[in-house]
Amino acid sequence: MTDREGAITSLEETFNVVANYVALGVEFGAVIVVAFGSAQAVLALIRAIATGTADSLRGREIWLKFATWILLALEFALAADIVRTAVAPTWDDIWKLAVIAVVRTMLNYFLAKDIAAFSKLEQAPEDNSSQNPSSGSVSP
Repeated sequence: MTDREGAITSLEETFNVVANYVALGVEFGAVIVVAFGSAQAVLALIRAIATGTADSLRGREIWLKFATWILLALEFALAADIVRTAVAPTWDDIWKLAVIAVVRTMLNYFLAKDIAAFSKLEQAPEDNSSQNPSSGSVSP
């Protein structure tokens, strides 16, 4: 092995170690996000039960906030997988990343869709109350 090949191999190994530490840090961020969102959801649930406001609408509100944290954590986890695969990937690594990306993207899409639907439901009473019914005109 020449000095140049040895230097390149050493540089690749160093880059691989750095990328793994970066990925580990990003995964740690995902864990923190999930832990924070979980704690927030549990506290909101306990508060709703204690105040007697635990109904299906309040449950959906709690879920909505928790789902938002889960979406953020999924983005962190996908970023960590991308960083880890960026260093000399094999075809096996690329296929695994593709499958993980598809699954996470589908989860992200459906959670975001549910969040948007619930947000529309939540805003509907506010939109109706802001209309002025005393204008006297009736639409056909």
